[in-house]
Amino acid sequence: MRRYSRITGTGSYLPPRRLTNVDLVAELATQGVETTDDWIVERTGIRARHFAAPDVCSSDLALEAARKALEAANLQANEIDLIIVATSTPDMVFPSTACILQNKLGANGCAAFDVQAVCSGFVYALTVADAMIQTGAASKALVIGAEVFSRILDFKDRTTCVLFGDGAGAVVLQASDTPGILATDLHADGKHVGILCVPGHVSGGVALGDPVLKMDGQAVFKLAVGVLEDAARAVLAKANLTEADIDWLIPHQANIRIMQSTARKLKLPMDKVVVTVDQHGNTSAASIPLALDHAVRAGQVKKGDTLMLEGVGGGFTWGAVLLNF
Repeated sequence: MRRYSRITGTGSYLPPRRLTNVDLVAELATQGVETTDDWIVERTGIRARHFAAPDVCSSDLALEAARKALEAANLQANEIDLIIVATSTPDMVFPSTACILQNKLGANGCAAFDVQAVCSGFVYALTVADAMIQTGAASKALVIGAEVFSRILDFKDRTTCVLFGDGAGAVVLQASDTPGILATDLHADGKHVGILCVPGHVSGGVALGDPVLKMDGQAVFKLAVGVLEDAARAVLAKANLTEADIDWLIPHQANIRIMQSTARKLKLPMDKVVVTVDQHGNTSAASIPLALDHAVRAGQVKKGDTLMLEGVGGGFTWGAVLLNF
């Protein structure tokens, strides 16, 4: 009998500090940076985001999201046999944020590692966990996206600092006799490294290069719209399904215009798209599981629904997952 994987629980966590555009505009003005709420909303659809406190790390956000996902799945932490954390803002250079989280959860002993694919990270991590469950290498996995992007922003660059927020989202993925994840599709193209990156690293105890986020917004937009459609069509073809079979599109929450364009290409009305970018901003690898958990707890996504998850990120990476919830 073939072995499949299914999502059996979701969870998410946002740090308490919420900044509306008005709040952020006021803070930026004290540093001589001018922007407006209207400018941000028109170009991105973002109205608010959450920032973590200075002493809060990605593993702290991941811990809260993981606990909620475990509760939803009716599991204890010590029953988990795989932990994958997707993050571009790890607690340390090493060990992995997954190992730090594992200890905080009390799930010691199982395999634990990080995946770094920036905003596509959760799609990558979910694909890896699905493959490990299908082969029998794991049975109960925690897959988490967690980010503290506020730590790597240049608050003198209004084109990037208004876009991002902090948060974490998690799912429990379990072995099943019935299909849950139907198809996955992952890609990367390293020739686009320069359009979205943090070009710095640690050497000799100091940061070398420029350790804040750099982005060519127009280049990212143009590339994202094309590859998201391609990935979506690829997973539909693998599963022998069509756009009409999608109940919910849950895209990476980067920019409302990218999301609207993707929906149009897939002939999906916006009322079939889960949108949280207005309240969360771009939380990178956390954005898809955050949006998924929000939709589940709001009663939008229901058992039996067919979901399309997809994202693009620095690297340049992209991918999609099609699943029955």
